[in-house]
Amino acid sequence: MILNSTHYNTEHKQIIADLVGRPFSLVQKLKMNGVGSKRMIIDEVSPNMQSMMNLVSDVNYGNIELRPKGILIRINKGLKNFTWIIPYYHLVIYKINGSSIHAQGKFVHFRANKTFRENKKFFDKLLDEKTKYDMQYAMPQDL
Repeated sequence: MILNSTHYNTEHKQIIADLVGRPFSLVQKLKMNGVGSKRMIIDEVSPNMQSMMNLVSDVNYGNIELRPKGILIRINKGLKNFTWIIPYYHLVIYKINGSSIHAQGKFVHFRANKTFRENKKFFDKLLDEKTKYDMQYAMPQDL
């Protein structure tokens, strides 16, 4: 689900909390060494997300925030902000010349540059959180 988060809206806050959980507490954020990525350059998006990108040749930026049951991808388009809400059970990540995040029939591809390389620890943390979430629902294996 994609929301226009340019202006504060209590309904959006509730929708986000229902889908991916409330933000981590300050203590949890400190234990995790932060829950947000640095901003990254968006190279490409799926055709159904083109309306969120700058029409001129400006650079598009985005960042990722971890939540207990998913992630939020925040995309900036000029003075507008969009938030893409992705629960972990929808999330698929491909590491091909950068990183490509797929979910709900959409994708965002982040460019492999200096800021992307600075986010390597963040992507490792993201994969760990997704694995922890998936293990809660893993089928028991017979021995």
